Amino acid sequence: MTAPAGSRGIDELLARARARLTRLGPHETHRAVERGAVLIDIRPAAQRAEHGEIPGAIVIERNVLEWRLDPRSDARLPFTRYDLDVIVTCQEGYTSSLAAAALQDLGLLRATDLDGGFRAWQAAGLPTA
Repeated sequence: MTAPAGSRGIDELLARARARLTRLGPHETHRAVERGAVLIDIRPAAQRAEHGEIPGAIVIERNVLEWRLDPRSDARLPFTRYDLDVIVTCQEGYTSSLAAAALQDLGLLRATDLDGGFRAWQAAGLPTA
């Protein structure tokens, strides 16, 4: 099958997103949160129920992320601002890279993601609930 002109595959989209991010490992993320960064968990409820959660992470499921964190949006959360240090996590660190790049497109230039996602956090022995 021939892809439509101008389209990009998911591997290219992911690589382009990650090229823009300074991804953080689990311990770096933990330290950043201790310094005031906001950790956003974009996983659906079923994944959080099955695998657990990171205490203190703010749950904003992926389908509403941009509306909740765009400082221009009427649906934004009160803490949203352009200079927000925000770290996005998903289960394994793929969707979070795409989401963090989308947040950068909105002007949240400090947005990044947790490399390896919740799975890496848990494997590092960091707190979960």
